[in-house]
Amino acid sequence: MPVEVVSYMLSNKDIRMRIGFQLILQCAPFLKGIKVASFTNVDRRHLKEFWRVLDGTGIDAKILTVSQERCMVFIYRETALKEYLRRREVRGFLEPYGYDKKDLDWILQKLSARVCQYSCDGRGFPHEIGAFLDYPIDDVKCFIDKRGQDCLMTGYWKVYHNPERARMIFLAYDKAKISAVNEFLAGKRIRDIVCKAA
Repeated sequence: MPVEVVSYMLSNKDIRMRIGFQLILQCAPFLKGIKVASFTNVDRRHLKEFWRVLDGTGIDAKILTVSQERCMVFIYRETALKEYLRRREVRGFLEPYGYDKKDLDWILQKLSARVCQYSCDGRGFPHEIGAFLDYPIDDVKCFIDKRGQDCLMTGYWKVYHNPERARMIFLAYDKAKISAVNEFLAGKRIRDIVCKAA
C-alpha cells in the first residue's frame, strides 16, 4: 500500500475515519476472524469515538493500561477467546504466570495488572501476552526463554519453530489486511468489514 495513502488516512481530520483505518492496519487478521484477539493504542481523548467505531461489530474491548495520553486496548470476541483460553496447551502455558482462574474477566484483569506493572514500575514486559494474541505457544515460550534473540524469522511475531507454517499464517494475515483496507477505502464501515462468525 502506498505510504501516501497510509499517511493521508492516519492524518485525516475525521477522527472516526482515522481510528477505523488504524484499526484495520493493526488488527485486520483479527477483524477478519483469523486471530482470536489483537490490541491497538488509542488516544485517551478519542476513546468515545473508538467505542463508536466498534459499535455493532460484536467485538469486545478492554483497556489494559493508560500511559500519558494513550490507552492500550485489547480487542477480542468473548466466546472465541474463552474457547481458546480453555485449550490445554494455552492454559498450561499461562498458569505459571498466575492466570490460574477460568473467569475471563479475572484473566483480563490479571493481564491488565501485568501490563500496568510494566508501564508504571518499569518491570519486564509480560511477553506471555503473545499467547493472548494467538501466537504459537512454542514461539512465545522461546521468545521469552531466548529474550527475543536467535529466531528463525520475523514477521507478525518472532518465529522459533515451524517457519513454513508461520509463512502461511503471515500470508493469510497479509491477505486479510489487503482485503480489509480495500473494503475500507471503498467506503465500507468497520461493522461491515468485520467477520461476525469468528
